[in-house]
Amino acid sequence: MGRWIVASAWPYAYSIPHLGNLIGAPLSADVFARFLRKMGEEVVFVSGSDEHGTPIEAEARRRGIHPRELTDEMHERLRDLFRRFGISYDNYTRTESPVHVDFVRDFYSKVYDNGYVFEREVEQLYCPNCRMFLPDRFVTGTCPYCGNPSAYGDQCDRCGKLLKPTDLIGPRCVFCGSTPVLRRTKHWFFDLPRFAGPLEDYVSGNERLPDNARNMSLAMIREGLEPRSLTRDNSWGIPAPFPGAEGKTIYVWMEAVLGYVSAVREWAEEAGDPAAFDTYWKSPDTRAVYFIGKDNIPFHVIILPALLMASGEGYVLPYNVASTEFLMYEGMKFSKSKGVGIWMDEALDLLEPDYWRYYLLATRPERKDANFSWSDFEEKINGELNDVLGNFVHRVLTFVRSRFGGVVPDGEIDGESSETLAEARSHAERSLEEMKGFRMRRSLQEVMEVARIGNRYLNSRAPWDQIRVDREAAAATIRTAVSMVKMLSVFIEPFLPFSAEKIWGMLALDGDVHRVTYGEAFNPVPGGHEIGEPRPLFSKVSREDLIARLEEIRRDRG
Repeated sequence: MGRWIVASAWPYAYSIPHLGNLIGAPLSADVFARFLRKMGEEVVFVSGSDEHGTPIEAEARRRGIHPRELTDEMHERLRDLFRRFGISYDNYTRTESPVHVDFVRDFYSKVYDNGYVFEREVEQLYCPNCRMFLPDRFVTGTCPYCGNPSAYGDQCDRCGKLLKPTDLIGPRCVFCGSTPVLRRTKHWFFDLPRFAGPLEDYVSGNERLPDNARNMSLAMIREGLEPRSLTRDNSWGIPAPFPGAEGKTIYVWMEAVLGYVSAVREWAEEAGDPAAFDTYWKSPDTRAVYFIGKDNIPFHVIILPALLMASGEGYVLPYNVASTEFLMYEGMKFSKSKGVGIWMDEALDLLEPDYWRYYLLATRPERKDANFSWSDFEEKINGELNDVLGNFVHRVLTFVRSRFGGVVPDGEIDGESSETLAEARSHAERSLEEMKGFRMRRSLQEVMEVARIGNRYLNSRAPWDQIRVDREAAAATIRTAVSMVKMLSVFIEPFLPFSAEKIWGMLALDGDVHRVTYGEAFNPVPGGHEIGEPRPLFSKVSREDLIARLEEIRRDRG
């Protein structure tokens, strides 16, 4: 049995995530955490709402409210949306959590004591009109590397380069649009260059990292790392613990990445087992896996490992950083202001969560950007989810109900049936190997192949004809098919937990499908077992109807 920390990137608590955000972190992480639990592993799955920093403060200023009022509201909305999507966090917390605040201050005090923090006077952009220093996200301008005219002062969202506000060409204040001026102020910095050697060894030696994460990180290390600012002049955040840093707060990215650590501490304390924190975070046997979008690679592959090293606490370094490429929407980048894309709350108003989970995982952008299109969505839902998976389950269980009185027949599984079960099992087991390699899209394809095998088996054996001439043969066919339905319910659970629960309920099997291990999936359903009432799992969708409904939802919300 292994021990795992599964970490999902923390969403900013000022807007609802879109479908691209969902597949990039929480959904992918949820599938992997569920898979590990079914493997019998020890797992703690954490994330939380990222409440601090300039994006939150800027949004609160635009709304004319205190940042905490905004984040209180958004944290509850986010937590509810993740729950409704079936994201099975062990702890979904927030950066305003007292545990997190205390942990961050204590952590950076240790990093300071270890000699990896220094202070420096710097020139920082100041807006005379707003009468305030402008932290990185309060400044926008043109990226000097790729020419993106809407880059922020910490990172370019287009090319991924880490930036300083003074790097921007034609910088502007995000509030009033005026041109800021340079003024001197004091800040505290993390001495990142001192970790260049250990970081290069770590990144180059970690073969599990995706190519995009390894190549981008090694290039940044070899180009030369620079000290990273730890403090900001904005008021909304965690107060910096350094001597003389009164009035400064910790830069949001430099404290939010520590949330993975503090969330496990909070989980352990709330579970009444504080020692579990050290068991997970300080044991060399623990594997910590992070699910993020590719735009967050530098903070998870370079900065977080360096901070963990600098603490001297013996925290485990990332075992893998499963970074996805981007999901586009009809060939365009998601944009709330332009109405381009689908957001989590809208998705749930349109369809049940497993429809979205299936499509997003079937198109997961693992090696290159993927594209959501309504025509492809309609095709995959109708032709795969409904016609393959839903159809097989419904055919089998309604036959048991109509021809065998709802009782699984006690048929002896013959040679052809045994071969079919063995073929199905081989694809199910192959799905596990794909999952171990973080290839979720291919893992799902292997599980769906079990349903395809089941449909071909039914068509070949034709139990509706068998039962008229050889009831025993029909009984063998149906018992085999019911056992494949059971196999599917267990193996589909990480991907489609709500549907798995429905199938398990229709089978009327003991226990909880979310807790059943993979090994149990291969035990045939015994003859004489009485099933529940079969109901269709899915229904077909119309892209025209969904698009019209989405427009109606948006009109109703203004």
